[in-house]
Amino acid sequence: MNYVVRLTDQNISFEANEKESILEAALRQGLNLPYGCRNGECGSCIATIKSGSYSYKAASEYTSQNKLENNHILLCQARASSDIEIEARIVDTQTKIAIKQFPARVKISEKLNDSVMRIILELPKTESLEFSPGQYIDLILPGGKRRSFSLANPPHEDQIIELHVRYYDGGLFSEYAFKVLKDNSLMKIEGPLGQFTLQKSERPIIMVAGGTGFAPIKSIVEYMLEINDPRTLHIYWGARVETDLYLNKMVNEWVNKYPHISYSPVLSDVDAQSNWSGKTGYVHEAVLEDYSDLSDHDVYACGPPPMIDAVIQTFPEHHLREENLFSDSFEIAKN
Repeated sequence: MNYVVRLTDQNISFEANEKESILEAALRQGLNLPYGCRNGECGSCIATIKSGSYSYKAASEYTSQNKLENNHILLCQARASSDIEIEARIVDTQTKIAIKQFPARVKISEKLNDSVMRIILELPKTESLEFSPGQYIDLILPGGKRRSFSLANPPHEDQIIELHVRYYDGGLFSEYAFKVLKDNSLMKIEGPLGQFTLQKSERPIIMVAGGTGFAPIKSIVEYMLEINDPRTLHIYWGARVETDLYLNKMVNEWVNKYPHISYSPVLSDVDAQSNWSGKTGYVHEAVLEDYSDLSDHDVYACGPPPMIDAVIQTFPEHHLREENLFSDSFEIAKN
């Protein structure tokens, strides 16, 4: 059965069926509501409900821990059970790209260090994935479960998909990727997804990556180099130990080749015997040590939730405008 969802602020209505989330229905019909992880963990899709009824399709970080106020609704998990009215903004993106499903075959799988694997997927010759740099895809696993991974390749490489997969003990896909996955394996993907993309601006850019949060940063940087974007870039990459900077050599090659790019790797776990001479501590603190005033910058931050939370909480205190902060929190799927 279909129900009408009305966005009261924009006076826009669309239909949602009882088997899909309100967010899924909106995206299917070209309405770009705010979202991030799509599994109820990040809270990016919280909206205000004005009237109507709904049910949640699964427990999540927000629904199970009662993090939502009574008049708030989690759009990625809520299914309409009547006509419904909500307050939610439409996100203005540079391009409107259709979300599609594709078959893809594993072309290359290689370890970049002990805990990160690069997987290159190849699309059929008749297909190409149109996307904006910084977006992600879902891998659709047997049984219908999904795992989200940022695209590490730039958009002009549209017949391949580069993913950086971190190993997690017991992780549904990471265990398979590190122990079972073979070249030529067939996979099913859906995308592009996400709103962490390069924005039009003339301001210099600070990029903050934590762990495999470097993947979408790589996509954005390689795209900017392809189109000769003149904005200055300062890349900060936070990791625990030096080997976790799994493409450190490549970033240093950017710096050596392009004068407008600078790079500050930051390690949080350095012992007395280490030969490390670079920055130490938390990556967001390293940024603030260098930039006491962020009012003239755009900041792109991608990585684990504690890092993103720290950036969101502290950078505005250093005059970063809310509209100039773009972030993507790498939530770990729990089921």
